Amino acid sequence: MKRPTLNDVAKAADVGIATVDRVLNKRAPVSRETAERVYLAAESIGYHATSLIRQRLDETAEPRTLGFLIQRRSEHFYDGLGAELAAATRATSLITGRPMIEYLEDISPQNVADRLTALSRRVDALAVVAADHPIISESVAQISQSGKPVISLLSDLTAAQRAGFVGIDHRKAGRTAAWCISRLARTPGKIGIFIGSHRYLGQETAEMSFRSYFREKAPDFTLLEPVSSFEKSQFAYEGMQDLLRRHPDLVGVYVAGGGMEGVIEALRESGRGQDIVAVCNELIPETRSALIDGIIDLVIATPVARLAEKAVEALVRAMGHKSDGQIRFILPFELCIAENI
Repeated sequence: MKRPTLNDVAKAADVGIATVDRVLNKRAPVSRETAERVYLAAESIGYHATSLIRQRLDETAEPRTLGFLIQRRSEHFYDGLGAELAAATRATSLITGRPMIEYLEDISPQNVADRLTALSRRVDALAVVAADHPIISESVAQISQSGKPVISLLSDLTAAQRAGFVGIDHRKAGRTAAWCISRLARTPGKIGIFIGSHRYLGQETAEMSFRSYFREKAPDFTLLEPVSSFEKSQFAYEGMQDLLRRHPDLVGVYVAGGGMEGVIEALRESGRGQDIVAVCNELIPETRSALIDGIIDLVIATPVARLAEKAVEALVRAMGHKSDGQIRFILPFELCIAENI
């Protein structure tokens, strides 16, 4: 079989042979977009110098600092998310990326807004995990007006000036949780719901969709008023204990936000974990163990590595103004049960 030539690369990339030569030998400037097209064409036909073209791309990538403001590092999920965001920033070929990861212990709106503003002064673009609040929206607006794009992660914001959103489809997540509980519960009964706060639009959407499914498909169940955990496991633990005490006919529980560790602990202590169908978010050590032990039945998990890759891509696109509107990446979530983890 004939080995691909420079001319073959040019044809595959739909550029002139001189353009391929400029990319390969750095004889003259070539736009980043064109250089990437040449690289992809070379890779697709098995050109022998593809690795050198890749090197040329890396040499021309612009240095950029990407900032990420996420929540408590003491939580396994956010600790892992921070590591994936840092790795994705360093690995991208779109820029020479430098990650700046910061964690929030105090998730009050004013503190989030203050930290967001401070971080924006040290980065070229940034992403944030936050509840929706006017104070945070104002911070996003000011940062955007300064020329630095802001995207929301995991839970969207209503700030009109945000550059985009990366996360899962919370409507589908809520309906999936409802489907699971309605199918696995031995008999209709009461169902508890935990959210961190209705200020998290993702959680609000998940709860509404959860309720909508039961109204439509399983009206014999009774859905209780949601318990707010404020994203803290201790509050979730106390709330779950209270539900178990007041509702001996509880047949299911859906944790749409943080604090699942507290719910799991309360179910373990009660001895009723095998009788109550439980659905939580995110595969972390506590939920993995609870799945194996039969304390919970389903985990709806964010594909963290994929989310990190798309977050970096969204920030790079936003910096380059390569989108006429907001950039949205809605990722398929993962369903984890004891038999597939």
